[in-house]
Amino acid sequence: MTKVIAITNQKGGVGKTTTCVNLASALASVGQRVLLIDFDPQGHATMGSGVDKRTVKPNGCEVLLDEVKLVDALIDLPHGYKLLPGNGDLTAAEVQLMPQPGREIRLKRQLETVRDDFDYVLIDCPPSLGVLTLNALAAADSVLIPIQCEFYALDGLTQLLDTIKAVRATVNVNLQLEGLLRTMFDPRNNLGSDVSNQLEKHFGDKVFRAVVPRNVRLAEAPSHGQPIIQYDKSSRGAAAYLALAEELVARKVPAKPAAKTRAKPRSE
Repeated sequence: MTKVIAITNQKGGVGKTTTCVNLASALASVGQRVLLIDFDPQGHATMGSGVDKRTVKPNGCEVLLDEVKLVDALIDLPHGYKLLPGNGDLTAAEVQLMPQPGREIRLKRQLETVRDDFDYVLIDCPPSLGVLTLNALAAADSVLIPIQCEFYALDGLTQLLDTIKAVRATVNVNLQLEGLLRTMFDPRNNLGSDVSNQLEKHFGDKVFRAVVPRNVRLAEAPSHGQPIIQYDKSSRGAAAYLALAEELVARKVPAKPAAKTRAKPRSE
């Protein structure tokens, strides 16, 4: 069964795109069929996957405007996943869609044509609530929120959870919270540890056990157009995203019911 996950946070600089690219690669490395959709006009997920965002055509813009079928815009990458590239053209698509009815379900309609070809579809959303993010949330089954363990992140998280509730009440009644991913974590930072503990206290098992540390190799990988698993599989960053991928897959597989034991007959 396919799971569509929107990866979003209205606060920038929290490792959203880093998570999209590296989780896509990690899931592919454990045998999952993965599609990564770059819906951020900055095109960083496209660049981080080793694709030139400046020249790539067709991309998410043409798909949103129904000028191209989604399947015809996908790029098969050597990293093990497929990519729907994105760039600044998405901003133009957003403007053109503003007055059109049904503008928030364009991606959902297109995804229905390829959904069964994948185990996971990951959507990299822009750090704002507009037509692009609404399309992602309308198409998604769940939302994964990367969050830095700092004071302002908690305030932004409250706003994002309110947005998810609003989307659930209007365009996607089935939208769920997949989980919170702690990123750029430094255990030597007392505030970071305090915020991490607060997240676990308030959200329980919705906080992923996997934690992404601050890691130089993880920061270097995008400049080489590679996910961290290809760039340096031995790094702490690679280990963190592999752990996250395994955790996601384990959550998706329903637990087997406990075997019933027969009561022993009482001796006479």
